[in-house]
Amino acid sequence: MMTLLLVTYPAGKDYMGWVRSLVERGYAACVNIIPVRSIYFWEESIQTDEEVLLLIKSDRSLVARLKDVIAAEHPYEVPEIVELNPVDVNKPYLEWVSGATVGRRV
Repeated sequence: MMTLLLVTYPAGKDYMGWVRSLVERGYAACVNIIPVRSIYFWEESIQTDEEVLLLIKSDRSLVARLKDVIAAEHPYEVPEIVELNPVDVNKPYLEWVSGATVGRRV
């Protein structure tokens, strides 16, 4: 089964290197990167920041470990980690995600 994690990351940091490392280490099969402007409440005021929204695709069996990695390596004190579990994904894509993650892990 596949999991999709939504994670925002500061646009001014090395998100490309970080997401590449997630794929290289077999935690993610693919990461889509979408530029966003976020407005949110933090430390008693309204904040506005340029961020990227990362759509991290992984095998569901890795999601607990992947969340731990994100929490440990993310530059935010409270990183956004939203888990979505798609119920209708074409079988060849699911097989590819599994092969690119759990299928590569030693």
